[in-house]
Amino acid sequence: MNTKVKVAALAATAAIALSACSSDSGGGDDVDPSSFPEGSTMAKLADAGAITIGTKFDQPLFGLKAPSGDPEGFDVEVAKIIAHKLGIEDSGITWVETVSANREPFIEGGQVDMVVATYTINDERKEVVSFAGPYYNAGQALMVLADNEDITSPDDLAGKNVCSVEGSTPAANIADNYPDANLVLFGAYTDCLEPLRNGAVDVVTTDNVILAGYVSESDGEFKVAGEPFTEEPYGIGVAHDDTDFRMWINDVLEESFEDGSWLDAWNETAGTVLPEPTAPSVDRYEN
Repeated sequence: MNTKVKVAALAATAAIALSACSSDSGGGDDVDPSSFPEGSTMAKLADAGAITIGTKFDQPLFGLKAPSGDPEGFDVEVAKIIAHKLGIEDSGITWVETVSANREPFIEGGQVDMVVATYTINDERKEVVSFAGPYYNAGQALMVLADNEDITSPDDLAGKNVCSVEGSTPAANIADNYPDANLVLFGAYTDCLEPLRNGAVDVVTTDNVILAGYVSESDGEFKVAGEPFTEEPYGIGVAHDDTDFRMWINDVLEESFEDGSWLDAWNETAGTVLPEPTAPSVDRYEN
């Protein structure tokens, strides 16, 4: 039967911006803006000493708005590595909340210079934005109540209320490949948590690393059911035609894999819960 898509609520996609305070990692590198190609995004950002970065504010371990008001997590630390290579201090970063549905519009409209937000690289998105990376490989998974023994794989989703987020690849995967599931869509994954607690939905689906963060904060209420069933390479979104910026970010990522700063960022954030990953191979694709 056809997928039953119930749009229960879609969170507002307006940007919520804030400037980050300096972190323990310190400020930017000593960079001469003239060392970058004239007119390049790198030169402009380095000269300004400021950058606007989109990230999630509701995903533990990767991008979560802390009590201080600043976002924290692995995505945030990866973004800081890039900003520092432009000579930009933490205080020069303006963070903008990007939910799944507004990542491409914010890049296209110039509201952000780049997006680092558990952002899966795929061919459809490459039509409108470009991706550096990947910097991490995740996989779609399922989260249920801790006492649920009925759901262990996506093959168990027929007739179940499955919560995910509008504009996300996990939601699209369920709609396309598991049409007997009842898909319930919200604007943010945190909107799925209370419906899961009270039984309004049976399962929440997104990437395994995101779900691991919610499980770690649930005080035993939730668990991840079964194994990941897709591959989700996380990339850094930039303007579609800004190949120079994309390739430069790829250089920075590869350097961070080699010098240990990427692994340090992982260990300080997601690595407090998740196992140590292997650095992925950067995909220097041609548009």
